[in-house]
Amino acid sequence: MAESVGAPQIILSGGWTPGEPLHRRVPARDGDGRPYNDFMMLIPGLRARPHAVLESVVRELELTLTRFGHLVVFADLNLKLNVLWVTVRPGRDVALQVAAAIHARVPEAKLVAANHRYV
Repeated sequence: MAESVGAPQIILSGGWTPGEPLHRRVPARDGDGRPYNDFMMLIPGLRARPHAVLESVVRELELTLTRFGHLVVFADLNLKLNVLWVTVRPGRDVALQVAAAIHARVPEAKLVAANHRYV
């Protein structure tokens, strides 16, 4: 089953209303049943920054994720926790390449955890 490839959209969560748990929203496998890879980045103090700075960081994240749109499947920025969750297609070092590109554009973003499957 083929999937459409397009620019990923950052989902902002952690607002005023409780959202659906991440494990229910994150895609786990592609149309052919191959598992995706995930990683999480912490962006300390993001929610406490002025609105203009927050918008700038979100814009940098969107630009970076769009650059890797053929690999990024899902992205969620949880402002309550200051955490960015990204799901990417499987492949050697794909998650690390995307995380490094995010860190280059948003230096305060730190890789916390990654789940790599080379399928």
